[in-house]
Amino acid sequence: MDELKKNQVYTAEISGYSSTGAGVARILGRAVFVDLALVGEVWDILILKVTSSAVYGKGLKLIKASKERVSPVCPVFGKCGGCGLMHMSYDEELRFKLSRVNDAIQRVAGLDFTIDKIIGADEGMNLRYRNKAIFAVGRDKDGKAVTGFFRERSHDIIPVTDCLIQTELSVRCAAALRDFMDKTGVAVYDEATGKGQIRHIFTRCSLKLPQSVACVVSARGLHEHTDALVKALRNNCPELTGIVLCINKTRGNTVLAGKFHTLWGSEFIEDELCGLRFKISPLSFYQINPRQAEKLYMRALDYASPDGAGIVLDLYCGTGTISLCLARGAKFVYGAEIVEAAVVNARQNAAANGIKNAEFILGDAGAAAKKLAQSGIRPDAVVVDPPRKGLSPEVIEEICGMLPERIVYVSCDPATLARDMKLFSDCGYLPQKGTAIDMFPRTTHVETVVLITRVKE
Repeated sequence: MDELKKNQVYTAEISGYSSTGAGVARILGRAVFVDLALVGEVWDILILKVTSSAVYGKGLKLIKASKERVSPVCPVFGKCGGCGLMHMSYDEELRFKLSRVNDAIQRVAGLDFTIDKIIGADEGMNLRYRNKAIFAVGRDKDGKAVTGFFRERSHDIIPVTDCLIQTELSVRCAAALRDFMDKTGVAVYDEATGKGQIRHIFTRCSLKLPQSVACVVSARGLHEHTDALVKALRNNCPELTGIVLCINKTRGNTVLAGKFHTLWGSEFIEDELCGLRFKISPLSFYQINPRQAEKLYMRALDYASPDGAGIVLDLYCGTGTISLCLARGAKFVYGAEIVEAAVVNARQNAAANGIKNAEFILGDAGAAAKKLAQSGIRPDAVVVDPPRKGLSPEVIEEICGMLPERIVYVSCDPATLARDMKLFSDCGYLPQKGTAIDMFPRTTHVETVVLITRVKE
């Protein structure tokens, strides 16, 4: 039987996508992954690498193109590793993302359940949608300052003068910083030696209110150049309402750490989400795409409290964003969070919005469950929005031990969602319906919200 070998060339049709958006062709019974190839296309494929678990190829020549292929509008597409789907139409992107979610559910969870709907961005809203930007700072071979993004699995910066998923203001802030550094000679921080100053520029913009903050991350103070930095940012970016200096002396990839110094204006911005107003500091978690977040939260509320009379427990509530949105359509909401500062912020947000049917508990899932049980309260629904790694088996057992009628799982990773759905099914909870939501257009990421209900004996 013939076997695939490195450097062989085959002509094959692309029949599917991998979880990262690469095209998949079947050659000699093996799945071959081909970057930037679309379903339905025919390619001459060079075999690059063959392992026992996977085969990787490169498209040498496009024999038959898909009608969904488009010319990427970004000049660094394929280099920075951010927007991996700019070579396909937006309709094809949504089809890929929905299939990615369902493939994970079938392959990992093994459940007879399919999600049939994905909510995409409104027309014209799949670019310039991010309210937060982080540009790494470096210098090119001629000594000029550059801002951009790290190449995947490296510390090499891909310089970009524009990023089409960021706001125009964020791009101008980065340009103003580059100009400031070239004029003053302020040095770039060197991770290897610990010398230099500027590390990143971080911006956050309200999409509903005229408020925005630029935060320059430095390994040390700017001293005599501080006023010049403020002047450069204010002159080039008059929309700014605050400028902050973050002194981050730590080694590694953490962007925001250490002490924050407000150089001008306010370090906070406010934004509106689901009709509520939230106060956001540079360190606060806040949804990057609020327009799509509103659609996600409304679907989660519909699943958690369809009649408006339910008691809801929101685990991993953070600063209370989901909890307070849920409170507008539920009888009462309890939010649980292990970070004390976040709980304080959540309580402040509740007071600022006049919400009285929400209470925030400091502690993990077990502590929240115990406190509610001691008060004689059993939630009708539990909402979880965990990090990418998903839930631990212990947390799943704690949730099921509360015997809620409904569990609403908000996920940013289809694979861990599917894994946890299987664990919930082992505890007598099965998925009933779900929706995928495109929170990050032009990237491979996809959010999903699933209603899981208790099986009646």
